[in-house]
Amino acid sequence: MRVFGIDPGSGRTGYGCIESSGGRHRLVICGSLAAPSSATFPQQLEAIHEGLASLLARVRPDCVAVENIFHAKSARSALKLGHARGVALLAASEARLPVIEYAPAEIKRAVVGYGRAEKPQVQQMIKLLLGLDAAPSPHDVADALAVAICHVHSSTGAVAERIRSEKPASKLRSWRAYRP
Repeated sequence: MRVFGIDPGSGRTGYGCIESSGGRHRLVICGSLAAPSSATFPQQLEAIHEGLASLLARVRPDCVAVENIFHAKSARSALKLGHARGVALLAASEARLPVIEYAPAEIKRAVVGYGRAEKPQVQQMIKLLLGLDAAPSPHDVADALAVAICHVHSSTGAVAERIRSEKPASKLRSWRAYRP
């Protein structure tokens, strides 16, 4: 399964695509999109949209996972973030890809094991989970990869789907009962 993660932002939008067979994850591509500081806000949104649309066409993921808005420093920054999320959702919709959204605490819990983890902790776990030489930087890139990994680890992700297809529902038990 190929999952494209997006950490939307009006100044810089992080993206990351991973391929997962369930147990192992492999980095496909990652980076961030940013318009020049002299660009107007509509030009910034256009740059995000065009960049994401081009990347989605090139990498051809199975789905897109996006970080949800949970709070912002001000109403103005929340509105700008909402616009950036809307542009990201539009790019995924135009590519005819399913979109799944996750709350920041849910993403941190799936990747680090703690919903209030700090950004450096997320970066280090992404480095370990993907077997990278260095932690992804800037943090927007690590956050986008974390969103993709969260989807794979979630109940709607590839791992859960594989497990459901292998075992009848009546035989599913608690993780505590698992014996390899």
